[in-house]
Amino acid sequence: MKKFTFVFIAILAIFAFWFSGVGDYFTIDNFLTHKEQLQEYVSENYVQSILMYMILYITVVALSLPLASFITLTGGFLFGLFVGTAVITVSATLGATIIFLIAKSSVGETLRDKAGKLYARIEKDMNENAAGYLLFLRLVPLFPFFLVNIAPALFNIKTRTYMWTTFVGILPGTAVFVNVGQSLGQVENPADLISSKIIAAIALLGLFALIPTLYQKFKRTKKHVKDY
Repeated sequence: MKKFTFVFIAILAIFAFWFSGVGDYFTIDNFLTHKEQLQEYVSENYVQSILMYMILYITVVALSLPLASFITLTGGFLFGLFVGTAVITVSATLGATIIFLIAKSSVGETLRDKAGKLYARIEKDMNENAAGYLLFLRLVPLFPFFLVNIAPALFNIKTRTYMWTTFVGILPGTAVFVNVGQSLGQVENPADLISSKIIAAIALLGLFALIPTLYQKFKRTKKHVKDY
């Protein structure tokens, strides 16, 4: 029963988030109203602000609260491209690792014990190509972030593999959103964020998503040449 304690806490936190109205404070409109105060606080308490921001981001990711995109944009505005990208990537990786380890030791272990032969074959393939699969899932935003955080735990992926693929995989997308977030303070209407920067962001993510495919193609071509 202890294994599922955090799962219950996370579920309660999500329900509390939705029904408490806390989410109403994390909006672009509210941010635009208080952006000067936030900038002033960060300027006067820079290190403290980064630590508080990291704690908030780690918590949001670990509890799978639907705030990561908004907080990423505000991080870009408050900390700039390079610091913002570094802080957010590290925080997101730590938060994702927390939920991964918990899922791995509770839900993952339970499902693995009850799994059949098909699961065993999938797990074998997943473990042999873990880095490629995880990088693809991170680079291509086809699935919700929280689902990608938990799913690898079902296949007993090594923690170090999970961490480095998470860090590398989310880095491009984080940089893109942080870059967009730098303009957050200049918009008067949230709709203004939907611009050429967003289009460029999607195109950039698409290019990065091709990397695993190109790598596999290169390996097959190299093997084919050796056979001859």
